[in-house]
Order: sequence, then structure tokens, then C-alpha cells
Amino acid sequence: MKLSEYIKKRNGVPIGHPNSLRNNLERSLGANNFSTFWNFWNPIFGYYLGTKVFRPLKKIFPSGFSLVLTFVFCGLIHDLVTTVIRGEISLFFAVWFLLMGICVVISKGINYNLSNRKWIFRALINLLIIGICFFLTKGLNTIFNFY
Repeated sequence: MKLSEYIKKRNGVPIGHPNSLRNNLERSLGANNFSTFWNFWNPIFGYYLGTKVFRPLKKIFPSGFSLVLTFVFCGLIHDLVTTVIRGEISLFFAVWFLLMGICVVISKGINYNLSNRKWIFRALINLLIIGICFFLTKGLNTIFNFY
């Protein structure tokens, strides 16, 4: 699948469409579970992570482990930008994304589905998981000093 097809599948509109961002936020935040949230979030980055990182890793490792490694890789890319800007090595995003990747694997494993709930409830749950992972990372950072 080409990038343009992937984006249209995820956002419901072609790349560059005026409703692209709105659709992305509505679909990702209102996703039925945390795993599906990540299917919709940032489709351009997701496309390249999926095709260039996850798929090759999946040939070597089990799917769940490959998914977590892909999240860590994504976090390391974010950390690289932070490191360049700050001039100090940072691993905050790698740890945060590691925790979120684990949550994705767990959500796939328990197969919970909030589709019968209102959009706002689903959005709050997805944001809550992101927030919990963030605050766990902040707490771990005070112990291990990632940045």
C-alpha cells in the first residue's frame, strides 16, 4: 500500500485535505481501544514505522515484541530531536513510548472494546493511558535520570 492510500484509509480523506487533522484527532482519540488509537495517530509517521521498522522486526521477533521495539525506536527518534535541541542526551521519550507500547500489547491481549461507549469516554480513556504512561516515565526519571 502506498503512503497516500494508507493516509486515506486512516483519515478517510486524502493527504492534505482540510479535514485531515480533524478526522485524525476524532478517529484516534475516539478509538475503541488503545491499540486502535495508535492505528490512527500520525498516519505518515505510522506508515513509515510500520513498513520500515515493524515489518522487518516481525520477521525476526514475535509480533508483540516487535511492536514494543517499534515504539522504543519511535521514542528514540523523538529523543534524538530533544538531544539535539537541548545539547544533552535524553531517553525520556524512549521510556515513555516503551510503556505505551507495552500498553498497546496488553490492550491487544485483553481485547477490550469500548465501541459501545460515547466518543468522549473513549477519548478520555485513551488520554488517560497516555497520561499514566507519561507520569510513570516522570517517576522513573526521578529514580534513573533519563534526561
